[in-house]
Amino acid sequence: MVRTGLDLWIGDPDRKLRTMRLGFVSHPAAVLPDLTGAVDALQNAGYRLTALFGPEHGFGGAALDGASVEDATDPHTGLPVYSLYGETKEPSEQALSQVDALVFDMQDAGVRFYTYLSTLYYVLRAAGKIGKRVFVLDRPNPITGTILEGGALEPGFESFVGVVNVPMRHGMTLGELAQFMNVAYALAADLCIVKMQGWQRDMWFDETGLPWAPTSPAMPHLSTATLYPGMCLLEGTNLSLGRGTALPFELCGAPWLDGYTLAREMNALDLAGVRFRPTLFTPFASNHAGNECQGLQVHVTDRNVFRPVEMTLHLIAVARRMSGESFRWNPHLERLAGSAGVRASLEAGQPVSKVLAAWAASISEFVHQRETYLLYQ
Repeated sequence: MVRTGLDLWIGDPDRKLRTMRLGFVSHPAAVLPDLTGAVDALQNAGYRLTALFGPEHGFGGAALDGASVEDATDPHTGLPVYSLYGETKEPSEQALSQVDALVFDMQDAGVRFYTYLSTLYYVLRAAGKIGKRVFVLDRPNPITGTILEGGALEPGFESFVGVVNVPMRHGMTLGELAQFMNVAYALAADLCIVKMQGWQRDMWFDETGLPWAPTSPAMPHLSTATLYPGMCLLEGTNLSLGRGTALPFELCGAPWLDGYTLAREMNALDLAGVRFRPTLFTPFASNHAGNECQGLQVHVTDRNVFRPVEMTLHLIAVARRMSGESFRWNPHLERLAGSAGVRASLEAGQPVSKVLAAWAASISEFVHQRETYLLYQ
């Protein structure tokens, strides 16, 4: 079994750590192998928590995608909870005055636009400004550390769903990314990474021996995370990606589509490691909420050869052609993709292979750049 940074840190014999006032940046998916929550694990081990900090979805993990979260009091511990997804996304000096150091422990999804990476960036930046130490308790990249996909984040396209220039699917852990950001972006945090034991780069999460807990309301399963690097791009269109159903990021559809034709055309592409099944569904959130959609379900047959970003570009191209004037883009696509190139290429009718070829150089450059910061083989 892989041992996470949390699992190892609670057994650290350094008594000085127990005397420090700690601010804990975390969420409900940060658990021990027996599913004990991180707050209980740290307090039971004698660590002194004096403040909590919550990312998107809140410290309790219940807020919906994109919903602003207010500061609060944690009902379990009585500790103050400072939101990092409300009026501010960076810990304030007032909040940091209550702690001697920050501890960061979140289960990530392995994708640039999954916002826990951005929260880590702002935590490091705030700590660097005033000399606070940051401990990052590392966890697995659930979709492996070997597969990279997607283009670079181009200047001018930075946002909270794209704060640092890494590929969409970056193949790094948050501990590795903390080291990368701290140096490449001169954040100057006093940074300590608590490495995992036993994690190897080619591991999927279900090969670690660790229990999966939903990392956000729309990320209930590893199967969701497997598709997320690509299917999330549908949020830059007016298609439904299954939010508000039991299969978010596994469905695609719209009221005007013909699901049988969409699935047939996608299967005809013979993409590696994936098949498509026509289906009907009614989403209760986001695009077409409350309206029956025709579309398809994506079934991954071999996750090691499947490339979700490539697949989703094909899916958008086919669905757009079938939709005619009913199809719409929205500016979120550029934020997710990190450039205007994806939309421009698809609108021009260029083959997906050309988009992928345009990304090859930036991925190769990043593979070389990240070598300095990798902690695991």
